[in-house]
Amino acid sequence: MEAQNNDTYKTILKPSEEVLFKDKNSKFYSYTFPVKTEDEVKIHLENLKTQHQKAGHFCYAYQIGEAQNSIRHRTNDDGEPNNSAGMPIYGQIQSYEVTNILIVVVRYFGGVKLGVGGLINAYKTGAQQALEVSKIIKRTINIHFLIKFEYELMNKVMRVIKEKNLNITHQKLELDCEITILVRQNEVENILDIFESIYKVTIKKIDQ
Repeated sequence: MEAQNNDTYKTILKPSEEVLFKDKNSKFYSYTFPVKTEDEVKIHLENLKTQHQKAGHFCYAYQIGEAQNSIRHRTNDDGEPNNSAGMPIYGQIQSYEVTNILIVVVRYFGGVKLGVGGLINAYKTGAQQALEVSKIIKRTINIHFLIKFEYELMNKVMRVIKEKNLNITHQKLELDCEITILVRQNEVENILDIFESIYKVTIKKIDQ
C-alpha cells in the first residue's frame, strides 16, 4: 500500500451492504468490514457462516495496519484452486489502497465449473463491487504519547497542547500529573522537541 502524505491512510467507515455477482448459476455474495485485529476477522467470518449455512466457500483477504512497517495481510481460498480467490480479492485491496479491512466473498456453487480464470474474475469482481459501495475515508496515522509532570507545570504543558491542537485521550491531574496525547506521525519530532525542552517534563511513546 502506498503511503498517503507519509502519515495518512485509507480505510472504510463501516461494513458495506451485501453485493451479489452471478456467473453460470454460481452466486457470489461480497462484503467489506472495517477490522483492526484477527479476532474481529474471525467474528465476521463466523457470522457469515451462520448467515450462509449452505454456501460452499467463504473466501477472503484482509489487511491490517497503518504505518508501512506494521502492515500485515492474509488471503484464504477456502477450498478453491490455489490463488484463484484470496489473491484476486487482495488485489482489489491493493488497487483501492485501503487498510484495516476485511473482504469476504461467499460462493454458492451453481453446478457449472467456472475454471480458474472464471473464478479469478468472479472473486475479483465481487471484491471490487463491494469496495465500490463502501464508504472509503482518509485518516491520519497517530501515535500515543504519555506526558508526566508535576502539577505546577500544568499551564506550560496545557499551553503547548492547545497551541499544537493536540488530542488528549486520557488525563490524571493530581500532584503528579499524567496526560496521554495523540500526535500525527509527521508532527512527532517537533512535539518531542518541545516537551523535552520543558524542565521536569517527561514524554514517551506508548502502545495502545
